[in-house]
Amino acid sequence: MGEPAAARPAARRSGSTAGALFLGALLSALLLPSLARAHGPQDLVLAQVGVDEKLGARLPTELPFLDQSGERVQLSRYFTGGPVILTLNYYACPTLCPLVFGNMVRTLGKLGGLALGRDFRIVTVSIDPAETQARSADKSARTYAMLGGTPAPGTAWPFLRGSRSSIERLAQSVGVRYSRVGSGDFAHPNVIIIVTPDGRVSRYLYGLEQAPQDLKLALIEASGGRIGSSQLINKALLYCFHYDPVGKKYVLLASRVMTVAMLGILMLTLGLLAVLWRRET
Repeated sequence: MGEPAAARPAARRSGSTAGALFLGALLSALLLPSLARAHGPQDLVLAQVGVDEKLGARLPTELPFLDQSGERVQLSRYFTGGPVILTLNYYACPTLCPLVFGNMVRTLGKLGGLALGRDFRIVTVSIDPAETQARSADKSARTYAMLGGTPAPGTAWPFLRGSRSSIERLAQSVGVRYSRVGSGDFAHPNVIIIVTPDGRVSRYLYGLEQAPQDLKLALIEASGGRIGSSQLINKALLYCFHYDPVGKKYVLLASRVMTVAMLGILMLTLGLLAVLWRRET
């Protein structure tokens, strides 16, 4: 005697449900290990790396460090009139840090009138508390060679190392979060911090390489327009360019350019009228 017609759909539904459950279990078995690897310990470490911008925050310039020659110095030694570019790296970094330093040297040659050592300084601090003087001195010598020997990095671009407490206090003061990955490497953001002459955070610039215009404007802004050959031109630049916090770069404001142009035309016109009036009299 055959199976009742009403029972056959129910049996098919039961078989379909069992097949779906089996397929779901199979997919879970295949995907869960991959998901676990995607959110493993290293990914959690990398998620802690970043920057919490603290514009206007004051650096603890009383912190003690050792320079590349082994001399004990305070951070305040490098805040003596001009703005400072602060970078947090580590000297055993195999790839990114040397690339950043090389890009920075190339950018320094395109700042149009601003000179390292005269108008501003760069201060690099290692985030590795186990940093050695040998590595610090080697990084200084390599940078000196890239700069062509002038100025000496010891005065214009020191490479500092310090205790864990000094490094962490400095990093926290500027909002930079980094983490150790593996036995000797660190994960850290690619950012430079522009600091005013009195030790306050003025601007953050991101990336492996900064556009010369952005770096120049950030330095002029941090100095209040007081560095470079012409303070009048600096103030005009700061008026015409505006820092875009979304794009993280300086952009030209057309309305302000038009205002400056109109004022220039007005001044020229008034000057021409004055010359013509003198000639007639």
